[in-house]
Amino acid sequence: MQNPFDVFAKDLREIKILIQELNNPLNKAYAKTEPERLLNVQEAAVFLSLTVPTMYSKVSKGELPVCKAPGSKRLYFSRTELINYIKTGRRKSNSEIEQEAEAYLSNNKKRLNNGK
Repeated sequence: MQNPFDVFAKDLREIKILIQELNNPLNKAYAKTEPERLLNVQEAAVFLSLTVPTMYSKVSKGELPVCKAPGSKRLYFSRTELINYIKTGRRKSNSEIEQEAEAYLSNNKKRLNNGK
């Protein structure tokens, strides 16, 4: 039986090597040029933490961005578009709302003063 500390040390070395490989500039350049992989319904459901029937329901209501090859019944989803879809539901914080209100009021105050 192997010593658990030896196994742990070996795993740790392997993780360190993988991290170094991920930080390699050549790997980063490859990742930028690699085309986006589309997700199928099951993968997109897992990505969004939804059930597959909910995915089909949202697609039929036009709530989700979806791709479909001509003449095919299969649905595909862009991870980037799904992230953007999630971000559209983002709510602003109170401080962001206050900053926008202050900017709006100061701009309108300047317009009123320039109009006199």
